[in-house]
Amino acid sequence: MKIAIIDYKAGNIKSVEAALQRLGCDTTLTKDIEIIKSADKVIFPGVGHASATLSALKAANLDKLIPELTQPVLGICLGMQMMCKYSEEGNTQGLGIFDVNVVKFQAVNNEKIPHMGWNQISSLKTPLFNDIPEKSYMYFVHSYMVPVFKDTAAECGYCQQFSASIARNNFYGCQFHPEKSGKFGLKILENFIKL
Repeated sequence: MKIAIIDYKAGNIKSVEAALQRLGCDTTLTKDIEIIKSADKVIFPGVGHASATLSALKAANLDKLIPELTQPVLGICLGMQMMCKYSEEGNTQGLGIFDVNVVKFQAVNNEKIPHMGWNQISSLKTPLFNDIPEKSYMYFVHSYMVPVFKDTAAECGYCQQFSASIARNNFYGCQFHPEKSGKFGLKILENFIKL
């Protein structure tokens, strides 16, 4: 099985690559359109700023390619957010795969932003969460979030309830970092590979 990891100089690519290699996967870090199109699975990682990410995607014509992919695609953190319609971060247009806007966290009780560290996920849907117990802890680092909406596949609470995961057709997203979330995070990656 060939797994393409989209290369646009995001910050967490090496840790994603290492986690997949621990699962015995053959990964290719690439921005080559033909390699991405022919891969069995595609991972769209992300740590960085939304507007800089969109510029990097446009420069490689990946902004047009990603929404047209038909194999399973997993967006991680900023990768998930970029699959949405719009982000308040840098007033950035997203790829429009999910009909929802990404908004900045509003601290309610003096919570610190960014939301950083381990937190529980709940209301788990989709095969991504097979054998993952409700209230499992995942590792988060983000200042912007996707509200709960019709394509929410898992929820988390910080300042308010938000989408910890989203899913629609062949597109999946995790706001948390499965590659940094211990054995359950690794299990989610394994479930994605088995889709």
